[in-house]
Amino acid sequence: MAEEKILLRMEHITKTFPGVKALDDVSFDLKAGEVHALLGENGAGKSTLIKVLGGIYHPDAGDIYINGEKADIHSVTSAQRNGIAIIHQELVLVPYMTVAENIFLGREVMKGKFVNHRAMETEAQKLLDEYDMHVQASELLVNLSIAQQQMVEIVKAISYHSRILVMDEPTSSISDKEVEHLFKIMRTLTEEGVGIIYISHKMSELQEICDRVTVMRDGGYVGTRVVKETSNDELIAMMVGRTLTSYYTRDFLEGGDEVLKVQHLSDGDMVRDVSFEARKGEIVGFAGLVGAGRSETMQAIFGLSGHIKGQIFVEGKEVQIHTPLDALASGIALVPEDRKKDGLYLSQSVRYNMTIEVLKSFIGKMRVDAKKEEEITQKYIDMLSIKTPTHEQRIGNLSGGNQQKVLIGRWLATQPKILILDEPTRGVDVGAKSEIYTIMNQLAKQGMTILMVSSELPEIINMSDRVYVFAEGLVTGCLKHDEVSQESIMKLAAS
Repeated sequence: MAEEKILLRMEHITKTFPGVKALDDVSFDLKAGEVHALLGENGAGKSTLIKVLGGIYHPDAGDIYINGEKADIHSVTSAQRNGIAIIHQELVLVPYMTVAENIFLGREVMKGKFVNHRAMETEAQKLLDEYDMHVQASELLVNLSIAQQQMVEIVKAISYHSRILVMDEPTSSISDKEVEHLFKIMRTLTEEGVGIIYISHKMSELQEICDRVTVMRDGGYVGTRVVKETSNDELIAMMVGRTLTSYYTRDFLEGGDEVLKVQHLSDGDMVRDVSFEARKGEIVGFAGLVGAGRSETMQAIFGLSGHIKGQIFVEGKEVQIHTPLDALASGIALVPEDRKKDGLYLSQSVRYNMTIEVLKSFIGKMRVDAKKEEEITQKYIDMLSIKTPTHEQRIGNLSGGNQQKVLIGRWLATQPKILILDEPTRGVDVGAKSEIYTIMNQLAKQGMTILMVSSELPEIINMSDRVYVFAEGLVTGCLKHDEVSQESIMKLAAS
C-alpha cells in the first residue's frame, strides 16, 4: 500500500427499512492505496452500506468521515464532491451515446451555448490511452463489449478525480485476460493513493488483488482481516456463520447409459464442429475462454440458434430441434447464463416465475387449478430450500442465490432428462453456491444428466465427471475427472 492514511471511516452505521434492519451498527474504514474487500452473503448488508456511502440512502444513525473530517453525504452529487465513485454491477451508461459523452455525462464541456464534442473526445481519449484501454472515445457505447463498457465506467470514475472507488462484482462478466487488465489498472490507481472497496463472490481473487477484507452477516459487522494472514475457510465460516465442511458436494458414481449425443454441430457462427456425449447421472463440464462457443453450443442444443447443422440424439433417437419447444419435448431444459436478462420475469412473483413453463399442467379450458399451481410452487421451494416470505413475493426482491434456485426450479418442473446449467453460480454468494452444488449432486444421483458451462475453474474441476474444453468453436479435448486440473484445461483452451 502506498501509505497508511485513512481515507474513509464509517462509524456505527444503522439503516432500517419497514420490518428489516438492513444495517446494524456497522463500522468500516479504508486506507489510501489499499484494496479492501467487502464480503458477505446476499442480504448481508453490503449493498445497503455502499448505497449509504454513495448518498443513495441516508443512515438512521452513524457518521461518515472523509480524510478525518465528518462528511454529510445526502445525495449522489454530494458523494461525488467528496471524491466517492461507485461502479455498480449493472452498469449505468447510455448505450446510444459515445464513450466521451458517457464519461462527461451531466458535466459536458461547453463552447458558448453548445457542447464541445471535440474537446470532450480529446480529453476522454487521453484518459483511455493512459490506462491502456483500446477504445475510441468517438465510438458508440452499444458497440463495445461488456468488459470495455466496464472500463469506460472506470475511466468515468477516474475523471471525477475520485479518491474512494467502489467496484461491485467487476469480474462477473469478463474473461481472464480482461481480469488481468482490470487488476493492472487497480494497482496503478492504488499506487496513486486511491482506496478501492472491492465487492466480489470470487474467493480466488482475494489473495491476488486485496489487502484487507471485512465480512458482514445479516446486516452486522463480523470482522476485518488481513488477507495474507487469513484462509478462505475462515472467511467462509465468518460469512455463513458456520463451517462449510463440504463446499463442493459431489459423489462421483459410474455414469449410466448414453442420454445425449451431439455430432458435428454448427450454427454458422460461433459453433463450428462440436461433438460430445453425456451419460445418465453425469455432470459434464464445459470449459474454455470467453468467446470459445460454449454458451452458443448450449443455445443451439436448446433451439435458440435458428438454423443449425449436425445431429442430436436423445436416448439413442435422433431429434430435430429448431425451437425451445422442440427441446422441451425432447427432455432438454436450459438455465441461461444471464438470469435477469434471459431468464426471470423480475416484476412478477415467485409463483409466476416457477410455473410459467408448465401452465398446461394446471390450466384447463375453462379454469385454473390454483391448488395444483401452489403445489408445484411449494414442491420446488421445499426441494431447493428457497427463502421467500410468500409465493407472491416479487422475485426481483430475492437474493441472487434464491433467484437462481427459482429459475432452476422452473426448469425442473418440466421434468427434463437433460438439464443445461450455464454459469449456475454466477453472482451468488458462497452459501448459495454450496447449496446449488448440493442440488446438482442430488439430481445427478437421481439419474439426471447435467451439462454445466462455467468460467470458474474450481467449479468445473470439483463438480464434473468429465470436462470438454472449447477453443474457437471447437472441442479441443475431453478430460476425465482424475485428469482435470487448471493447467490441463488451460493448455487445451489455448490450443
